[in-house]
Amino acid sequence: MAGFRRAVFPGSFNPVHYGHIDIARRAAHVFDEVIVAVYENPPNKPMLFTVEERLGFLHEAMEGLSNVKVASYTGLTVDYLKAAEAHILVRGLRVFSDFEFEFRMALANQRLAPHLEQVNFITGEQFIHISSSTVREIASLGGDVSSMVPHRVAEALRQRYAEIG
Repeated sequence: MAGFRRAVFPGSFNPVHYGHIDIARRAAHVFDEVIVAVYENPPNKPMLFTVEERLGFLHEAMEGLSNVKVASYTGLTVDYLKAAEAHILVRGLRVFSDFEFEFRMALANQRLAPHLEQVNFITGEQFIHISSSTVREIASLGGDVSSMVPHRVAEALRQRYAEIG
């Protein structure tokens, strides 16, 4: 693919963790521009943080990456890529079950938007155990997630779970 290459790395980022940051940084080395796109309100997936909070965490986490932008979106991811004039969808893979899910989603996305390409980055070995749901579960039980998420996110998790009780 010649010319400018804009990619979109979509997710709920509920919350953002070091595995997400690793994928975004690595994608930034491959593509001319990467948009980390926060899905505002995924169906059947309650959000712990507002879209504004998640965007704020990501803006801070992406500091220093001049070719990474952070935005939010609603609706179909393929429609967002079209609106953003991007043809590459970036996703991360940790374990085999991620591959199965991403494979099915890639096929569905190809059916909806045949011009899109999905590129999967294998998560760095040091991040393979991290998922947003794992981070939320540990934090909800008062565990230390500081090795999994940026400091500001760890503090926000502590505060949010203290509020929830």
